[in-house]
Amino acid sequence: MAENYVLSCCSTADLTDEQFEARSIHYICFHFELGGKSYMDDLGKSIPFDEFYKRMEQGEDTKTSQINAEEFEQYFEPFLQEGKDILHVCLSSGISGVMNSACIARDILAEKYPDRKIYIVDSLAASAGYGLLMDRLADLRDDGMTIDELRDWAETNKLHLRHWFFSSDLTFFIKGGRVSKSAGTIGNLLNICPLLDVNSEGKLIPRFKIRGKRKVIREIVAKMEEDAENGLDYDGKCFISQSACYEDAKAVADLIEARFPNLNGKVVINNIGTTIGSHTGPGTVALFFWGSERTL
Repeated sequence: MAENYVLSCCSTADLTDEQFEARSIHYICFHFELGGKSYMDDLGKSIPFDEFYKRMEQGEDTKTSQINAEEFEQYFEPFLQEGKDILHVCLSSGISGVMNSACIARDILAEKYPDRKIYIVDSLAASAGYGLLMDRLADLRDDGMTIDELRDWAETNKLHLRHWFFSSDLTFFIKGGRVSKSAGTIGNLLNICPLLDVNSEGKLIPRFKIRGKRKVIREIVAKMEEDAENGLDYDGKCFISQSACYEDAKAVADLIEARFPNLNGKVVINNIGTTIGSHTGPGTVALFFWGSERTL
C-alpha cells in the first residue's frame, strides 16, 4: 500500500465507519440540524439512522450545513505535518458548495507546506455512489498507483459511476423544492415513485414517473441492465443506499444478484446518511454501479 499520501473524502460518501477503516479512507464530517439541535453527520453515531428518519416522519425539521474552509484546514494539516500528500474527493458540486471550502483550505495550506501535494477532486457523485468511487480509488492505491496517477484516473473515470434512485414518499422532495407541491401531492395520491439519476454535472434529475413500488423496483434493475459495464456480464461491485426502507433495498439487491451472475461479491446495502437523507427523507432507494459514461 502506498503510504506517502492520504486518500480522503466527506462523510456524505455514506459508507460505514468499518468500511472506511478497512479501506484506509479518511473522512471529514458534514453537519446537520434536527429539531433545532446541531449534530455531526458522523455515520449514525450521534443519532442512529432509524431514529433520525422516524423523527423526520414525525415532522421534526432538518437542515444541513457543509464543511467550512477552517474545518478543512484543521482536518488536512495533521496529514501535511506527517509529511503526507493528500487526495481529497468532495461531494458533488452539483448538490453542494463544499468543493469551494476544500479549495480555499488547500490554497492556504499550499503556502505553508510548499513541498506537499494537496489535490481536490469533484466526485460529481453522492451517497454510496460516491462511496463506490472511493472504494475503487482505494483498490487502485493499494495496487500501487501514485497520487498523481490516482487523481488523473478519478478525473477521467468518475462519470462512469452510475446512480439510479427512487422514492416511495415525495413529502421531503416537496419540502426541499425538488418537486412542486401540486405535483408531489398528486404523485403521493397516485402512488407515483419518481425514478431519478445524477447527470454529468452531478445534479439530481427526475427522469421517469413510475406508478407503484413493485414496478419501480423492476425498472431500476432494468436501468442497470441498460447502463452497466458489459451489461448482464457486469463483474464490478454494486452498492445500494436506503433510507428506512431496507426491505425495498433488499428486493432490488435480490433481483440484481439474480440477473448479474458475475457480480464482484454480494450487493452492499448501506444507509443513506443524515446529510443526504435530510433532503430525501425516508423511503428512498439508490442504486450504484460502474457503466456507460454519463453525458446528459
